[in-house]
Amino acid sequence: MGRAAAAAIPAIDRQSLQQLETHFIAPEIYRRDDLAVRQGRLAQLISSRVIPQLLRLHGDVLPDAPSVEVLVEALAPDSADITGLADIILGSDLEAAVSYVTVLRERGLSMDSLFIELLEPTARHLGEMWDHDECDFVDVTLGVARLQKLLAAFNNSHTEPALDSRRAVLMAMTPGDQHFFGVTMVERFLLASGWKVQTETSATMQEIANAAQGRWFAVAGLTAGSTEMMEPLAATIRLIRQTSANPRIGIMVGGPLFTANPAVALEVGADETASNAPAAVLVAQKLFDVAIVQRERADERGTH
Repeated sequence: MGRAAAAAIPAIDRQSLQQLETHFIAPEIYRRDDLAVRQGRLAQLISSRVIPQLLRLHGDVLPDAPSVEVLVEALAPDSADITGLADIILGSDLEAAVSYVTVLRERGLSMDSLFIELLEPTARHLGEMWDHDECDFVDVTLGVARLQKLLAAFNNSHTEPALDSRRAVLMAMTPGDQHFFGVTMVERFLLASGWKVQTETSATMQEIANAAQGRWFAVAGLTAGSTEMMEPLAATIRLIRQTSANPRIGIMVGGPLFTANPAVALEVGADETASNAPAAVLVAQKLFDVAIVQRERADERGTH
């Protein structure tokens, strides 16, 4: 019963989306005095891009009894879906984005697939838009925070009673690393997206582990700037997992070597990696959601 309920597509309405605002967008970021202009821009985007893409998703006709490979290829989000969702979430109304994701869910894509192929790439795309001066920091922050809301709403983690106090991240540089720009940038986006963040930029391995032991963190984020940092990074991750106050702490890593080869993240013992700061915010939310699901399953086993 628990797994069937988890697989069901949740009912998401305007009121529930509005209630999530305080969780996923810092108040000073959300308040802007150009709301009317943005709403007008959103209406234009919806009429010119979103509605045609929704119609395409609904109207595509697949052959009878297609192979799994054909089905997966037909359902998989493409670059147009990614840029289209980015356009929607840069507006101020999430209902169009909810409809967008709901159509894909109803076509059979799992949330894991949607995260990997649509939501995280959309967050990464927003970061690239910011790099190219196509939108400002607040635009990107609002967009990423709304992607968080989508992910939490579809994963039902927004019903977590201790949501505010539990959305905490420990950010740290691998001991010996000198490239602190990345961790600072991730910290900035996390704070703006409603996370509580503790950052350690010059701590030893033991000091990082002590920080994870002394306070409950949903996620620990570590950066490494070179291959020389691989072993101390792996050792730090092992120590965090051994001592953390949260036995299900999620660990994400970032840095050039992970961007070039994401598989290296698993080699050092991390759960996920993110290629830029906006994507890191969404990865943190995913790890938080996974921890909640694991706890619910553990509770279910305990009642039987």
